[in-house]
Amino acid sequence: MYQYNDFDKDFLAERNRQFRAQVERRIAGNLTEDEFKPLRLMNGLYLQLHAYMLRVAIPYGTLKSAQMETLALLAEKWDKGYGHFTTRQNIQYNWPKLTDVPDMLDALGEVGMHAIQTSGNTIRNVTADHFAGAAADELEDPRPLAELIRQWSTDHPEFQFMGRKFKIAVSAAKQDRAVLKAHDLAVRIVQNDKGETGYQIIVGGGLGRTPMIGKILHDFLPREDLLPYIEATVSVWNQVGRRDNKYKARIKITVHETGLDEFRALVDARYATIRPTFTGVDQELLADIKEHFAAPAFRNAPTEAFDAEYEKNAVFRSWVDTNLSEHRASGYSIVTVSLKKQGATPGDATADQMRVLAQIARDYGHDELRISHEQNVILPHVHKSDLPAVYAALRAAELHTANIGLVSDIIACPGMDYCALATARSIPVAQQIATRFDELKIEHDIGHLQIKISGCINACGHHHVGHIGILGLDRAGVENYQITLGGDATWDAAIGQRAGPGFAYDEIVPAIERLISGYLELRESPEETFIEAYRRLGLAPFKAYLYPEAQANAA
Repeated sequence: MYQYNDFDKDFLAERNRQFRAQVERRIAGNLTEDEFKPLRLMNGLYLQLHAYMLRVAIPYGTLKSAQMETLALLAEKWDKGYGHFTTRQNIQYNWPKLTDVPDMLDALGEVGMHAIQTSGNTIRNVTADHFAGAAADELEDPRPLAELIRQWSTDHPEFQFMGRKFKIAVSAAKQDRAVLKAHDLAVRIVQNDKGETGYQIIVGGGLGRTPMIGKILHDFLPREDLLPYIEATVSVWNQVGRRDNKYKARIKITVHETGLDEFRALVDARYATIRPTFTGVDQELLADIKEHFAAPAFRNAPTEAFDAEYEKNAVFRSWVDTNLSEHRASGYSIVTVSLKKQGATPGDATADQMRVLAQIARDYGHDELRISHEQNVILPHVHKSDLPAVYAALRAAELHTANIGLVSDIIACPGMDYCALATARSIPVAQQIATRFDELKIEHDIGHLQIKISGCINACGHHHVGHIGILGLDRAGVENYQITLGGDATWDAAIGQRAGPGFAYDEIVPAIERLISGYLELRESPEETFIEAYRRLGLAPFKAYLYPEAQANAA
């Protein structure tokens, strides 16, 4: 992964020094909260329901063990002993004291981490496929490109105070694991018919109160044209995007109102002006960055110990079958560590658990970890011969839950337990659903099913693209939960369809149980997943299970 040079270290130290002075002025009363707000947002500090919240960037989801140990230190020393991994491949600390935040930022700086541009109307943390550099279906490692975009966008003078935030994702795999079409702009590394590698540019995706699926702005962009083309795209939106209404200021609205063809023409015109100013320095920088992402020295080793454990240990076998993915190197696997133990808060990890993950990565994982947008932790390079030891270490830390892609592997935002914008609780609903289906012991029989929960219309829980989406709203002071069905976060991205009236807080879990029980009756075979059954049958038969009384009255 990228290692900070002297310029990076000096830049970060100066930013942290400036913010320390700003915090001191706020505490002394020389800055009001309104005056302090834009300064703290530039450094990832929010004011939530109960306390400040610090959001730390994990660019393209990649960590070294020393960085994970520093995240554990922050949780233990300056918070309440845990951190929350988010759908943006960040980590949030929900209880820091304002006086401690500068020390937290300095500690992060010592291991090449920061909280810059994790908030505010700027280009946010660049995300990527969490299997990047390891996936068997990958054309190349997209992280050098993500790092190039990160460096270009950090403190970019034109893009610090835009109409709204701007989110970029990068992937190079056949399977979309980065939710590309839900981003303001996405870069997909592709090959054309001539075997040349270039970039497909997707623009105008986004969730929130007006969910939209991204559209292809450019089908094949040569490598050397990428950065000026992205700059042209963001620049055009920054100029023509609406600023009269913050709810209509995102690029998805601009593309929708302007029209894709006209927007493309504006980008092309701006690109023609910008392109001559890029003299190849960006390509030289990219070449240097790529050297930091050399593949580990994969080893050859026998796998008999793994094979034997797999045959004799049914619990280990279940974990392997559920939590492992194919690696591009022979003898290796990608391990997804679930942060979704049934009844736990999705995405939360204690300081002790972070340290265990760091040690496992150091001992067995070529010192690499990843954070997924699904709020889990990835060990991208684990040799099969080490999997029994890895599983034993995870089990001792209660990180061995075998539920990746199943009902209890729920994405959930912090909701009304923490967030000042939330209108309903998300975490307790996720906990109750996971606990209920664990009691029923039918998770593995149900198979692949993505449930995503948001506590307000901002959709931080990605409910729009869940196979089952749950949106918590406020109805006259009472929590009300809407259900959407048929959403998809893959390359075949789709916005879920609202099923009907919402459910009260104490009704939502029974409704989900009826829905999934109905699916088990409706599916053609155990191999037909929920989303496949929904696409085959449509909304009506599922709706009948959600609203049995309405069905009975209609009869």
